[in-house]
Amino acid sequence: MEKLKLENIHKTYRNGQIVTALRGISLGFRAAEFVAIVGPSGCGKTTLLNVIGGLDTYDDGDLVIANTSTKFFKDADWDAYRNRSIGFVFQSYNLISHQTVLQNVEIAMTLSGVSAKERKQRALQALSDVGLADQAAKKPNQLSGGQMQRVAVARALVNNPDIILADEPTGALDSRTSVQLMELLSQIAKTRLVIMVTHNLELATTYSSRIVRLLDGEVTSDSNPYEETETTTPTLSRFKKTAMSLVTATTLSAKNLLTKRGRTIITAFAGSIGIIGVALVLALSSGLSSYINTMQTEMLTGFPITISATDQSFDMGGRNPFQGQGPGKTYTEFPDSTTIYNYDANDNRQTHTNLLTPAYLDYIAALPSALPGVVNTISYARGVTMNVLADADGTIVQFQTSRGPASDRGEVLGFGSTNYWQAMPDNAEFILSLYDLIGGGHLPEAKNEIAI
Repeated sequence: MEKLKLENIHKTYRNGQIVTALRGISLGFRAAEFVAIVGPSGCGKTTLLNVIGGLDTYDDGDLVIANTSTKFFKDADWDAYRNRSIGFVFQSYNLISHQTVLQNVEIAMTLSGVSAKERKQRALQALSDVGLADQAAKKPNQLSGGQMQRVAVARALVNNPDIILADEPTGALDSRTSVQLMELLSQIAKTRLVIMVTHNLELATTYSSRIVRLLDGEVTSDSNPYEETETTTPTLSRFKKTAMSLVTATTLSAKNLLTKRGRTIITAFAGSIGIIGVALVLALSSGLSSYINTMQTEMLTGFPITISATDQSFDMGGRNPFQGQGPGKTYTEFPDSTTIYNYDANDNRQTHTNLLTPAYLDYIAALPSALPGVVNTISYARGVTMNVLADADGTIVQFQTSRGPASDRGEVLGFGSTNYWQAMPDNAEFILSLYDLIGGGHLPEAKNEIAI
């Protein structure tokens, strides 16, 4: 029965330069046989093994698995195929150094959703099959090269895959250990397909049931080719997806973290410094923004918004320089007459008067509570000078109440004139934040008291 078939497979690598690794490979494999792929370095042996194992995608052709075409396989389909149908044996073993031999074999079953109890039983059985049941508790660095390669074989077998792929499995072993490994692979090939890439033609001839020779990406000879006895139609079927339970993933993560305690602590410490640094920068930024807002508020308090009953008059001539001029004051902006009239500035001025009603003053008085943080304080000033008399050496004299000349007294307060007499704000804390009391004095507490 045919298990695996390659139909005109092409593979080209494009990494700065174009290298054609496989040129139209067509091979069929039986469900149980030991196939050795031999050839010089660079002929495409490893690339062919990677294409069969789903580690590399082919550019053209088709890989048929049990009458199932892989042309339309997605990444999840390839993952499921590698996990459930393929067992890998690498030249460099690829064992996890900080895990035990038993855990290295169990790792192949974690993605299959196998329970912890069953994983342990199957891993022990796989180690027993390769003669390493008594080495289960050891770490890989406590084993010899041959023993580590046997662990790799046990890991490849534990999921009971249909195909075992071995890439130079004897490359790092001595001759005696190589013979032992080849005998083990021969036994495995009695029940499943074993495909091995090797440079050792002697071992391949002695132990394999079929030798395929490659040269420059092409098959040059096949000692026992598969003969098609039936016509098959490639159809797409989906493999069962791999799944690792949350508990298994959490357990593996915890074990890996605890294995490298020093590195984990240093990483956590460095991460904490980064987080604390970001938090400090954000806190500093927030505090600086708050400080700037407070400082701006305090500074702007010295430049309050002033609303007076009478505003400064302004010139309306810019809107219509001829409005209100001449006899009858009916001239338009572009008159047809050749008569010229003098521009009367006073006739083109307009004065706006604010109506400060009691209702408006009540509204203003409620602003600090209605808009907290926006309105700090409200003060009222009267634009009428006061006739204050003072006793100077027994003589009653008039006390000047404005900075202007004596002739300014009695005028309504306007721009350019500063009157000393005004109602103080009700907020004593605000006053004391701007002024200091000297001589043991106190703020006015009655209507007949003043502050100088």
